[in-house]
Amino acid sequence: MGKCRSLTWDGEKLVLLDQTKLPREVVYITCRDHGQVAAAIKEMKVRGAPAIGAAAAYGLVLGAREASLRADFWDALLEVAETLRSTRPTAVNLAWALDRMLQKAAVFRDNPQEAIAVLTREAAAIALEDVEVNRAIGRYGAPLLPQEGGVLTHCNAGALATVDYGTALGVIRAAVEMGKKIRVFACETRPFLQGARLTAYELQADGIPVTLITDNMAGYVMGRGLVEAVVVGADRVAANGDVANKIGTYSLAILAREHGLPFYVAAPCSTIDLATPDGQGIPIEERAPTEVSQLAGIPIAPEGVDILNPAFDVTPAKYITGIITEKGLIQPPYTEGLAALFDK
Repeated sequence: MGKCRSLTWDGEKLVLLDQTKLPREVVYITCRDHGQVAAAIKEMKVRGAPAIGAAAAYGLVLGAREASLRADFWDALLEVAETLRSTRPTAVNLAWALDRMLQKAAVFRDNPQEAIAVLTREAAAIALEDVEVNRAIGRYGAPLLPQEGGVLTHCNAGALATVDYGTALGVIRAAVEMGKKIRVFACETRPFLQGARLTAYELQADGIPVTLITDNMAGYVMGRGLVEAVVVGADRVAANGDVANKIGTYSLAILAREHGLPFYVAAPCSTIDLATPDGQGIPIEERAPTEVSQLAGIPIAPEGVDILNPAFDVTPAKYITGIITEKGLIQPPYTEGLAALFDK
């Protein structure tokens, strides 16, 4: 999926593919300051845990240039980081990228120009590593998928959710590249329709067979034997293997268990949060009610009705067959397996 890269840095500004316009329009937005990057993340113009981590890293570079005009450079830079950090609380890659950037630049807190140079190099490294990590996830995950058959996925964990290639869709892409005949069943993913708008768009562009279904059809396709595995991405993995992902993932995991299907999570190590013991400690972002009450700006619910709109849910570790990382497949017990990843 090199045709529509989620983000590009040209040395002066960050160019983002506006994913709210897909698939009808391919529109790019230009960010010249950290506030514009923060707004793009908050408004989901750029989305997906790895992609927003990389975008935030470049947002910090832009913010560092702004902060260099102030006498209290380091304090100003920390303010920039906090603005970016607060945009999407569930995806841990965002905080991970910002903390990594600040750690590298801290030694130059009294030398703004050196700090900017270090931050620029580190942001580029984060973006480059993301592509390599996704391909490694694909190599480890592809053998787990059937030689021929259906694979169900939810939301969008593809090239558009990363810098390129994808996590869950990276596994599917790698399986297809090794000659497997995979048909993807993509849940539409209400209320923001990432599956309908983005996953179907990506897979169609790459010539990978895809069938779009509404979220409440998942049990039907599993019961009919049309699906042999489920693979999804993640926004945060707790130390015990509980996984926060797009709302609806938890239901799919239960359905997969009921139908005897493997349920895999594909995620980079940067999504693993050992500081959060279990899913109870993962903050769940609550988004605007209009995402539920409207469809493409058209009201579809009675005015004034109460609306609940959590962007994510938490799938307990007991429903997860394996977590596919760039360092290999982790299987239960997850507490030991995930911790061991960081000892390597």
